[in-house]
Amino acid sequence: MKKIEILCDEIVQWLKEKVTNAGCKGVTVGLSGGIDSAVVAALAKKAFPNDTLGVIMPSHSNPEDEEHARLLADSLNIETKKINLSETFDTLLKELDDKGDNQLAVSNIKPRLRMTTLYYFAQKNKYLVAGTGNKSEFTIGYFTKFGDSGVDILPIVDLVKEEVRDLAKYLEVPEIIITKPPSAGLWENQTDEDEMGITYKELDHYIKTGEAKDSIKNKIENMKKASEHKRRLPKMFIANR
Repeated sequence: MKKIEILCDEIVQWLKEKVTNAGCKGVTVGLSGGIDSAVVAALAKKAFPNDTLGVIMPSHSNPEDEEHARLLADSLNIETKKINLSETFDTLLKELDDKGDNQLAVSNIKPRLRMTTLYYFAQKNKYLVAGTGNKSEFTIGYFTKFGDSGVDILPIVDLVKEEVRDLAKYLEVPEIIITKPPSAGLWENQTDEDEMGITYKELDHYIKTGEAKDSIKNKIENMKKASEHKRRLPKMFIANR
């Protein structure tokens, strides 16, 4: 990877260019308390010191996540809004008359509610929504379609998790956020690596080198193939005229 300071400057300039070209003036980003959102928020703050909005959106979430989100916002002096989505989530679940037979279908409601919230603030302030997906997760489809992938721009999507950590250290993200186990916060005690069934170290190494044990390689390739639809626009019927 190129020198970290050069990479940082390039992403900041890219953010400025994309936002300006869209006729907008800033960025809104969801603050989850995790490393990816912390890095994107820090980059956005560099690009738009007075036009970066961090939105904290708990939904029956671990209180520690909000603590870390506020720690990050305070360290960067980022304007924040807190929208508690717990009651909204409960109301929708009640209307759906859910029987609890599909945990993922229920859990994915949360990132989709957060996407709706972020777009409200983005449109209100003439901002773009910055996504927090990295290359590791994007490669295998570890994100919610039209949830955390429902964004305008993806500043760190070309960086594997290891590179995101390096950038976090350079941007002086609080250490507790850098070292905590990555989690999407979809349910209690959920972690990324447990859900993926592989470690970020194994995933990053395969993405960068193409090398892995057969079991790991097959798992990654199968996940990549199964999630291909999540990385593309919807299939479109084109009539013959």
